[in-house]
Amino acid sequence: MAERGKTEEELRRLSLEMRYLEQTAETLQQRISMVNAAITDLAYANMTLDGIEKEKENAELLVPIGGSAYVKVKLADSNKVIVGMGAGVSVEKTLQEAKTILKERLDELEKTMNSAQQQFTQVAERINTGRNRLETLLATAREGKP
Repeated sequence: MAERGKTEEELRRLSLEMRYLEQTAETLQQRISMVNAAITDLAYANMTLDGIEKEKENAELLVPIGGSAYVKVKLADSNKVIVGMGAGVSVEKTLQEAKTILKERLDELEKTMNSAQQQFTQVAERINTGRNRLETLLATAREGKP
């Protein structure tokens, strides 16, 4: 009878651990999605800077304003870019400085993405191991043997 109590206790513990791990996996998936969106945003910004670098002064450009709408503008200075530094602060930088800043941000985000993906893989492995153990315990409990 004592063995049955241990099995039930382990079932409860594993059940709680599985719920916790599943929540952790969901949180990591959300984080990965957010980082992926930021990486995509930076990649587009970098491609735009590459395009601006090739343009001459007073070239006409279409600038996206959202909702698949664009506004036509003339490029006043292709070497000056306003870059957001965080906390609502933006600073004027040269085109090359802006590209360097974006590259550094992209590198950091890729490190963050790799870390989150590794964590997710570890959590997924623990979930699979825990589920297998749960199935074994449930089968043992159904049969009524320790």
